[in-house]
This record gives sequence, C-alpha cells and structure tokens, in this order.
Amino acid sequence: MYNKGLYNNWVPKPVQLLLIVLLLAVVMPLGGVYTGNISYLVSGTGAMTEYFMWANYATTIGMGACMPIVLRLKMRFKVRDKMTILLVLLGLLSYINGTTMQPMIFVFTALFIGFLKMMVTIELFLPLMAMIGNRGMFYGLFYTFVLAMNQVAAYYAAVVSINYNWQHFYVIAAVLCFILALIHWVVMHDKYFALKVPLHYIDWMSIMLFVSTFMFSAYVFSFGKQQDWWNSKDIMNASIAAFVSFALLVVRQFTLKRPYLSFKIFTKNNVQHGLFMLLCLGMFLGTTSLQNTFAVGVLGYDQQTNAGLNMLMIPGIILAGAVAVFWFKKEIPLKMFIFSGFSAMMGYSLIMYFSMVLEFNYENWYLPMFLKGYGMCSLFISVWFYTLDKLELDDMLAAIGLVLVWRTFLAVGFFSALYSWFQYRFQVTAVGDLAVYIDGMTVSPQNIAANMKTIQLNAIIVSGKKIFGYIILTGFGVLLYVLTHHFGRERFQYLRFIRVLGGKSVIARRRLREHKKLIEEIKDAAGPAV
Repeated sequence: MYNKGLYNNWVPKPVQLLLIVLLLAVVMPLGGVYTGNISYLVSGTGAMTEYFMWANYATTIGMGACMPIVLRLKMRFKVRDKMTILLVLLGLLSYINGTTMQPMIFVFTALFIGFLKMMVTIELFLPLMAMIGNRGMFYGLFYTFVLAMNQVAAYYAAVVSINYNWQHFYVIAAVLCFILALIHWVVMHDKYFALKVPLHYIDWMSIMLFVSTFMFSAYVFSFGKQQDWWNSKDIMNASIAAFVSFALLVVRQFTLKRPYLSFKIFTKNNVQHGLFMLLCLGMFLGTTSLQNTFAVGVLGYDQQTNAGLNMLMIPGIILAGAVAVFWFKKEIPLKMFIFSGFSAMMGYSLIMYFSMVLEFNYENWYLPMFLKGYGMCSLFISVWFYTLDKLELDDMLAAIGLVLVWRTFLAVGFFSALYSWFQYRFQVTAVGDLAVYIDGMTVSPQNIAANMKTIQLNAIIVSGKKIFGYIILTGFGVLLYVLTHHFGRERFQYLRFIRVLGGKSVIARRRLREHKKLIEEIKDAAGPAV
C-alpha cells in the first residue's frame, strides 16, 4: 500500500506538524562544522582554519549531489525505515565529529551529512507544501525558519564551546538525532510513498564526478590565500582536477539514457537571469569575511559576541518572510520585492562603509544587521522562486543540484576568496601609505608599539572600506539591472488591448488563472506527479 503522508493515522495533526518542525529545527542547521565554533575547532585540534572552511563548503556540495536522485531514493524505501536509518547515521556522523582530532575527517563527514540531510528534508518538503498550497508562500515560511535556525545554531555552538567544550555541541546534536529516530520509529507509518522504483538506474559515477568537481573547487577557495594561489602547485593541480572532473561529468551526461544532470534548463531566460542574481547575492554575502575581520580583528570581539551579531539578523529575516507570504498571497509581481532585497543589502554595505571606525559601538550593528537579514532572506526566497519558475518537474529536479551549489557555495565561496585576496593586498598598500607618518618627530621610541598597533588597525579598516566601496559601485549597477529587467512580464501590452476590444479579456484572464493554479498544484505535489 501507498501513503503520501509521514505519520500513522492515529497521530493527531497538530502533533504531526510539531514533529515536522522539530525535524527541521534539528536537521537543517546540522553540518560538519558550525561557523560559531570554528575558532575553537582550530585551537582544539591544532589544524588550520582552511580545513574547516573546506568542511563548511562540503556540506552544501553533499546536498547538491543528492538533489537529482532524492525522489528516486524517496520512492525506493519505506518512509519509517529510511527516516530512522538516516537520523541514526546523522547522529553517528555528529558523534564522530565530536570525538575526532583529524581535520580531514570533518571534511568527509560534512560531505556525507549534507548528502543524508537532503534525503531527510525532502520528506518534510512535500507535506508542508501540500498544507500551505502555494509554492511562494511555502518558500517564505520555510526559508525564514531555516535561516533563523542557522543563526541560532551558530550562536549556541559558540556558547556551548565557551562554557564546556567544542565537542559537547556535536554530542548534543547526535543525541537529538537519536531521540528523533526513536520517536519516528514509533509514530511513522510503514508504507511506501508510491510505486517502488529500483536504484540501479542511478549513475553513481556521475555523482562521484559531481562531488570531485566541487570538492576540488572548494579546496581552491579555502586554501588559495594560505598557499598563495597560482604560485602553489597544489592549487594549480586542484584547479585542473576540478576542470577535468566537470568536463567528464558533462560528457558523461550526453552518453547516458537516464542522465544524472540536465543542462536543458540553463537555456531558459529566467534561469540565466536567476543565476546572475544569485551571483550578485553571493557578492553581498561574501562580505561576511570582512565583517568578521572588522569585528574580531579590529573591535576585539570574542567569538560569542561575534556570533551574537548574526542573531541581530533574525528580526530582518522574519520581516522578509512575512513580506514574502503577503507578496505571494496577493500574487504581486516579483520585481519590487527583489529590488527591496538588493536595496537592503546596499544599505548594509553603505552603513558599513561609512561606519567602520575604531570607535564603532555594539549598538551601531542593529540597523546594518537588520538590513542584511532582510536582504538575505528576501533574495533567497524571491530569486530562488523566479529561477525555478515555469520549469518542468523532471528538468527542475535534474538541475536543481547545480543551482543549489551555485547559490550557496560557488557564488559565496568565490567572492569570499576574492575579498580575502584584495583585503591582504589593500592592507599592505595601506600600511605603506600610513608609514609616512612614522618618524622620530611623531613616534618616539617609548610609544612606538602602541602607534604600530593603531597603524595596523587603520590599515585593516582602510582595506575593508575600499572593498565595500567597490561593492557599492557594483551594487548600483545591480539595482539598475533589476529595475530594467522584465521578470517574465510582457514587454508590449498591445495584445491585451486587442483582447479587450474583442470582448475576450475576461475569458482569457480566467483561463490563465485556471492554468496557473493547475501548474502550481502539480509542482506542490511533486511526489504524486512523479
């Protein structure tokens, strides 16, 4: 027998919703590393920071690798068996991270955590989408909850690491996974979702090539600065390996009867423009490294205070989610919503450009972090919706892994690495410019140490301001692009005028509404459609 739901019929509906929310709260923030405790991992294991940046990227790569096959895996196994085993495996991987001292183990466990996490979350997507009934409203609620939980998890990872040990947070995550596995073994039904499908149609070689492509790329982004980019033989070899892996992956897709990836959707106008806007979003999100350098290196914040800055984004995230739900419920065109998101990110960049000084108070963070939270959440929702809109289900599932990796890893990783390189170059230049003030008349031998520290801090601020300045100039171009883009609306309206003259305007609008409603129902019920 088949069952489209998750739980037994005797479980009350409010309890089912509560269990789904608990799963999202535990599984979605789960990762190989947490941004709040990376510094404690470095001090506890004695490994370089770059290994844990690599592990952070690996979680996203694992999620992208699983996405094209996630529905086939969903239909192959019974819901209860799959969910219980996945939660146990996630708990074991978290426990391994809490007991190891080898940085490469974090990298590999992060990759598997991302892969398994996507298999769990697809079970939660479909019931929630069926309950909400509107894909845009679902994105508004889902991304608001997930982004807010990510900030909370990063903050409490830092709190637990300070009060106890960095290992304790992984043990807590493992225990929560085991408890949820036990609960879901009791309350979930023991039936298939739909017709049982075989796994031998999955091309595991394509998955390996996908993973190797982006893992080598992540190595380049993570270790580039530490190894001096193209002057390093390891960086050059990793770049060549990433290029060759991607070339083999593309060639292999054209030789398979059932390809792992589809490149068909990348010829569509909305996908191309959506990818460009996601790249622009990555340009703004990459400033997190500049923010951390300023907060920790210049202002001297500890890790808990620095993680608390991200908690200040939550009000903005909640506002963006509320606006998104209203926007999609009223079916308002996306242009101004996307424009408001990029405007908020521009506001964040402008405030940081003019406010980065040694006298920066903690209260000065409230407005820029609010704007950053609103901009990040609104763009995650609106641009993701626009990119995947009007796509056939099979094409969307076969390419969404690449789009996911592009949004969360490639765009952010590329700009983070670029800013890191520019910050170092600009800082060296700034020290040279400030050195003209160092002479025997202005800096005496007694206070030279204090003055050198001030010069160094000012050099960091100058380099950060210069990068934010370039981001602001580029951001004005992005705003102009959003204002002039059509976002799928008709450029010329004379056809509609002809319909009105012919007396067919009402009929045409009604047919369009019925057709749109049918398409949304098919997309929202992805499992039954397959």
